[in-house]
Amino acid sequence: MLAPHYPLYLANRPHTTTARLDVTDKYSGDIATQASLADAAIIERAIAAGVAARSAMAQLPADVRRDVLLHCIQRFEARHEELAQVLCIEAGKPIRDARGEVNRLVDTFRIAAEEATRINGQTLELAVSARSRGYRGFTRQVPVGLCSFITPFNFPLNLVAHKVAPAIAAGCPFILKPSSKTPLGALIIGEILAETALPEGAFSILPMTDQDASPLVEDPRIALFSFTGGAIGWALKARAGRKKVTLELGGNAACIVDAEPGASLEHIAERLLFGGFYQSGQSCISVQRVLIHQSHYPALKALLCERVAALKAGDPHQEDTFIGPVIDQAAAERIENQVAEALQHGATRLYGAARQGNLLPPQLLENVPAHLPLYQQEVFGPVMLLEAFDDFDDALARVNASDYGLQAGVFTGRLDHSLRAWDQLEVGGVIIGDVPSFRVDNMPYGGVKASGIGREGVRSAILDMSEERLMVLRG
Repeated sequence: MLAPHYPLYLANRPHTTTARLDVTDKYSGDIATQASLADAAIIERAIAAGVAARSAMAQLPADVRRDVLLHCIQRFEARHEELAQVLCIEAGKPIRDARGEVNRLVDTFRIAAEEATRINGQTLELAVSARSRGYRGFTRQVPVGLCSFITPFNFPLNLVAHKVAPAIAAGCPFILKPSSKTPLGALIIGEILAETALPEGAFSILPMTDQDASPLVEDPRIALFSFTGGAIGWALKARAGRKKVTLELGGNAACIVDAEPGASLEHIAERLLFGGFYQSGQSCISVQRVLIHQSHYPALKALLCERVAALKAGDPHQEDTFIGPVIDQAAAERIENQVAEALQHGATRLYGAARQGNLLPPQLLENVPAHLPLYQQEVFGPVMLLEAFDDFDDALARVNASDYGLQAGVFTGRLDHSLRAWDQLEVGGVIIGDVPSFRVDNMPYGGVKASGIGREGVRSAILDMSEERLMVLRG
């Protein structure tokens, strides 16, 4: 069902190059198709076109920007199953998860369409003393200009949407580098954007090598750089100069199950299994660490062991597959080695089977030493770690004893514990009564510490892609 070749998009138009990127089926390992690959000259043309389109994009009326986004929604819905099958192939994403991501793509563009006509300013009262009587102040949001985006492999549609849709809503031209492992979803979005009335040069979607991507970070003509990925983001920020920078760099999300959890253990087990193993664990807010009050530890551990054994790992095209392959064999081997290291240092494997290529069955462990990479770093795979605690404040401290701080979950029936978690947890978001993997596409989303800077979520991203401009009127 894939096309034999996917063009890149340069200044709104499809463009075919002789340099090609092989795109593999992540389950079979076979080459599924190819995509055109941008070189340095094409990247320069894209930047020049984006700079030239700045004024036209800024002047594009809000209703036109909204209608562009609404057109995309209609086309995404018409091509829903195609997009899901492409995700299943290029990312190895189980088909049910793939369909869910297409739904979120639609949601994100719909939210952006609504927000495109709500970018408002305010009136300021300036008469704070006698000298400023007779003056009025007004503010408005204006687009920052050309934006550059780099997106990862794990959500090839929705993480692209979280940069592209707000840029269109805000009136910013953009250049996108999708992951070389999963470029097809972004290129299909480019195909649909090319059907719209966006000004020439408003967008370029360019698969490229990491080496050739330097101008997206360093070129001073770019006003904002947004990166979702790993720790390399900090090095990229150091090279970005004066431009605005947004980074979402992952986490090792924890979930606390309190002595008064506020829900049945059966429900909590179900949510933990979802949070830990959906998307094959390849989510920045996948449940990695589970801290369980000792009064519930034996019962919840038994439930998790029973239910994790029922999760089917295998061919992502099959409707009942819950866990598909991780992105490549190198990732699977890294995870396998980290699990083996934890076992050598005294951890216990409660459930787990052997790796087959890049297919890694779910791994459930307990008592992993806190100094090991499996505990400290982002696993980004189907691994969940259990530990017991007897004091809620100690559990909060353990969650905070991490370089990361993206989101945390807390199952508690106590309001004072909910508020204490919100006050004390060093994360971007605290999810009470559910796993940290919960995300709605209009909520602010981002982290602290090594997890990044800035916030995504459509409205937050629009504000980041805008600047406040003041007018003072006398008389």
